[in-house]
Amino acid sequence: MNIKMILMSSAAALAAISSAQAADAIVAAEPEPVEYVRVCDAYGSGYFYIPGTETCLKISGYIRFQVNASPNAVNGSISGNKGGTSDWDAVTRGQLQFTAKSDTEYGPLTGVIVLQTNADNSTDQKAVLDSAYLDIAGIRAGLFYSWWDDGLSGETDDIGSKVTLHNSIRYQYEADNFYAGISVDELEDGYYSAGEQPNNVGIAIGLGGKAGSFGYQITAGYDTDNEEGAVRAMGTLAIGPGTLGLAAVYSSGPNSYYQAAEWAVAAEYAFKATDKLKVTPGVQYYGNYGILAGEFNDNNDAWKVGLTVDYQIVENFYAKATVNYLDPDQGSDVTSGFFRLQRAF
Repeated sequence: MNIKMILMSSAAALAAISSAQAADAIVAAEPEPVEYVRVCDAYGSGYFYIPGTETCLKISGYIRFQVNASPNAVNGSISGNKGGTSDWDAVTRGQLQFTAKSDTEYGPLTGVIVLQTNADNSTDQKAVLDSAYLDIAGIRAGLFYSWWDDGLSGETDDIGSKVTLHNSIRYQYEADNFYAGISVDELEDGYYSAGEQPNNVGIAIGLGGKAGSFGYQITAGYDTDNEEGAVRAMGTLAIGPGTLGLAAVYSSGPNSYYQAAEWAVAAEYAFKATDKLKVTPGVQYYGNYGILAGEFNDNNDAWKVGLTVDYQIVENFYAKATVNYLDPDQGSDVTSGFFRLQRAF
């Protein structure tokens, strides 16, 4: 056999082996295409599509550090589960909010969950469901804050309920510069008289809006168990370098919507000193302040004066400080306040 024949035979053998191996070769599957997160700008900034769905999700929240100062300040801490006699107390809060939105034939369907943890120290902590509700076509149902949670922009006014977070169902009509609604509230943790049980229902209404530089809100509530009600009016008006705020509230008797006094008036002026600094002095007067034997104390009025300072350190990072002085006719005067740092995202 000559060299030419040997080379041809070797080439044929290699080709046969290669063909046999090719028949048994393992072919790697191509990776499936990755669905990257898409921005959803239909509902504002911060929303993105949940992969594989047409639901838009936004994650937001804040981190807060606060030092409270008042007589026995530790009793008024954010966590609310520690007693003592210290005149100051430091507390920290972390809050996360998840907002989901999607389009339907009835308009946007919204779902909100707010998770909050308050810490007085490393072991004294309290995690709560701060809100959880669904909203569609003006109907809202779940755990959410009522209109009575609103107030003036400073920290001096005391014109709202002590407990404003309820399991409720409400309908609210909204236009460009106007809203009006009605709500049915479960008031299990609201005010109730001695000997009664905290199993209560309330009916609340709210309306408000803006007309140029003037804003207004009227809120009313009727506590069916205590058979008492309250009504409140607030207004704000841009004047000069700031905003004037006025408010008045009347309560027919102690109830879950208002129980600080039979009536009260409050005023403040939120002065915009710079783009980052706002200074807000405020004052409030209470008529028949406090509760005595299940009724408002007819022989006790009180007045309150305070100052709140808000400063934006950088974008989404704020500082707030407030001091307030309360002087009732009966009882000791009290000076209280807090300092707060908060980072929002």
